Amino acid sequence: MRTVSLGNTGPRVSALGLGCMGMSALYGEADRAESVATIHAALEAGVTLLDTGDFYGMGHNEMLIGEALRSAPAARREQALVSVKFGALRDPDGGWSGYDGRPAAVRNFAAYSLQRLGVDHIDVYRIARVDPDVPIEETVGAIAELVEKGYVRHIGLSEAGAETVRRAAATAPVSDLQIEYSLISRGIERDILPTTRELGIGITAYGVLSRGLISGHFTADRQLAAGDFRAHSPRFQGENLRHNLNLVEALRKIADDKGVTVAQIAIAWVLSRGEDIVPLVGARRRDRLTEALGALDVTLEEAELKAIEEAVPEGAAAGERYPEAQMAHLDSER
Repeated sequence: MRTVSLGNTGPRVSALGLGCMGMSALYGEADRAESVATIHAALEAGVTLLDTGDFYGMGHNEMLIGEALRSAPAARREQALVSVKFGALRDPDGGWSGYDGRPAAVRNFAAYSLQRLGVDHIDVYRIARVDPDVPIEETVGAIAELVEKGYVRHIGLSEAGAETVRRAAATAPVSDLQIEYSLISRGIERDILPTTRELGIGITAYGVLSRGLISGHFTADRQLAAGDFRAHSPRFQGENLRHNLNLVEALRKIADDKGVTVAQIAIAWVLSRGEDIVPLVGARRRDRLTEALGALDVTLEEAELKAIEEAVPEGAAAGERYPEAQMAHLDSER
């Protein structure tokens, strides 16, 4: 497995990371045994970066990762790096009620995550969404205190805009910004990516397959499971969905000519954008993980990159990446 540095101050990580959210939340029911087996398969393949959030399944995902790490071979367990997002406020009905970036809350969230994961430190810690009521300097400063005490190794950000990234980096060293980036979500290229590159901050890119939309496996007649948030996602609705799946079919022609899958070419495109970008793949099963790992062997030539750009031009997707209420929480979109 090829490794890269997560920004100038972050750890070396595998060139591809595993996003574990779908094993606990937002995509319907998941098979716990298969989830653990998928994490083990990822570690065995050399994937070292595991990404989670303390609010994924209200702690379920952290406990799942903790279980997988405890039952993994010692050598693989020791290589694993866990990235945790915190701050989302939930209720027993599964609702969302904002984000809390107060220093006292940061310390509280971290204490619970350490316990659920069964570890003595978190490798990368970041607030999931910038709290508009708390200066980012206070939130990052609280994480920096956890770094000083040894409970956290590196400070990350999530869905932060360029100015917020600058303010955070002026407060303490920031390893990476986690943000959505894919063929159909390229907003970071305007201001955010130039800023992170100027400051030596890496990118961990989630949504590289747009929640399965550009994986090549999603169909217009697919019935989504209860609790699958894609049922409310604008890009998966009606005419938007049909339009977006037409983009996928254009991409499929290029993938077929190269002898790879649609998912592999979509992941390979993100990999081609720079050594400072680490795609997170949200595989919930071993077969999907194997497919995603195959993207590491795909090299895109200039002519192929041009063909991909023509098939899926910037801004070609129909619909926002989140419902309106969730878009309002994105500092990166302001």
